[in-house]
Amino acid sequence: MSAPDVPNPRRWAALALIALAQFMVIMDTSIIGVALPDMQTDLGFSQENLSWVFNAYVIAFGGLLLLGGRLSDLFGAKRMFTAGWVVLGVGSLVAGLAGEVWVELAGRAVQGAGAALIAPSALTLLMMLFGGNPKELTKAFALYGAAAPAGGTAGVFLGGLITEYASWPWVFYINLPVVALTLVLTPSLMPSAPARRGSIDWLGAILATGGLAVVVYSVVRAPEVGWGSAETLLVLAGGLALVLLFLLVQAKKAEPLMPLRILRTPDLGGANLAQLLMAGAWVPMWFFLNLYLQQVLGLGAFASGSALLPMTVAIMVMMITVAPRLIAKFGPKNLIVAGMALLAGGMLWLSFVRADGTFWVDVLPASLVAATGMSLAFIPSLGTAISSARPEEGGLASGIVNTSYQIGSALGLAAMTAVAAAHGSRRIGNASALTDGFSAAFLGAAGIAAAGALLAIVTLRGSSAPADAEAAERETADVA
Repeated sequence: MSAPDVPNPRRWAALALIALAQFMVIMDTSIIGVALPDMQTDLGFSQENLSWVFNAYVIAFGGLLLLGGRLSDLFGAKRMFTAGWVVLGVGSLVAGLAGEVWVELAGRAVQGAGAALIAPSALTLLMMLFGGNPKELTKAFALYGAAAPAGGTAGVFLGGLITEYASWPWVFYINLPVVALTLVLTPSLMPSAPARRGSIDWLGAILATGGLAVVVYSVVRAPEVGWGSAETLLVLAGGLALVLLFLLVQAKKAEPLMPLRILRTPDLGGANLAQLLMAGAWVPMWFFLNLYLQQVLGLGAFASGSALLPMTVAIMVMMITVAPRLIAKFGPKNLIVAGMALLAGGMLWLSFVRADGTFWVDVLPASLVAATGMSLAFIPSLGTAISSARPEEGGLASGIVNTSYQIGSALGLAAMTAVAAAHGSRRIGNASALTDGFSAAFLGAAGIAAAGALLAIVTLRGSSAPADAEAAERETADVA
């Protein structure tokens, strides 16, 4: 749907709600981080299987995002935005009330399904509100983009605060008042779009979600049963077969979940690859950094969450005030490459953490470098991916780019969990062994980010700066 000639007078209030949605769905991937040790004790998770509290969410989120984008295009972004919040609220209640492992994982999966409806519809609503004004669209993307990593990092702080002074179920209950507020405000703030005729590719959704889940399961189990074992190889082959079958179904369907032609859109593939590898490096970093702070440095839940606040501040400042100006001056490709390189540098620095280290020396400087890299790469890769698609495929493009990020999160964490386990992270209580495992995970994440920088050079077209860079900078100067 094209943007109206007369700007929506409530568009900035609507953007605040859209940014809140992005903040919440990403926060829900990270808020459980500090609570994991308590959940492990109460529910009986093993050290290796603890990552499934995260993976159950992101697999449902990433696997169903394409379906969420399709539903948004067919039934209207506003309707799906509302439905997603209802589903997220139900999942949050189940996860908070859980007394057993399987109930907890089921609640997290339902949360992820709700997020899969919210995320693509939120981006579509943003494009409906600001797509006709490039100046305002840049500002909108900056605020929306800042909400994602800020939500991820702030979730760690809030999780620590809640776990320390309440109990771990409240990391899920905190969603409920936000769900209620959003359901009240959405009808008056969000633009409506007429429903469209079309079919829904349910088989494609099942294959995409199942394939991702099976691949992640094979990687998580590999350290325990052996990388070369028949179980690992057969399960991995089964997951890849489901992914291949998904692509074959998409090629044959008249109205597929993901028309493969969209992958031929210039820069779309490269931007999505950047998002995938960025998440594959970033998410393992905060996951293992939080475990390092608690299990090695001995910080409590609140102190551990507070220790990551500087990253949140750095991300917000960089994304809202710095990144748009640098994009205007140097172009998105250069920012993506530089950001991924900085992210790799921060991870490499973190790989030198010590068993007798300190927050000020071993964590703070390196985490700020990583946060700066994330800030520089996130907005231009997101904007490139969304703007590359045709307007009528906005929901699909939103679903694809969010899927890329979530798949990268799940696979990156699964792979780095395996790496950490192979290097000693199973030995709870042994600070030296734990540090070796976490250090190996940080080094692996650095490799993922470095690969992202190199592939961005190859897959993205060169983007020159605008002719009048100063004017472009003035257009983004009042983002805040």
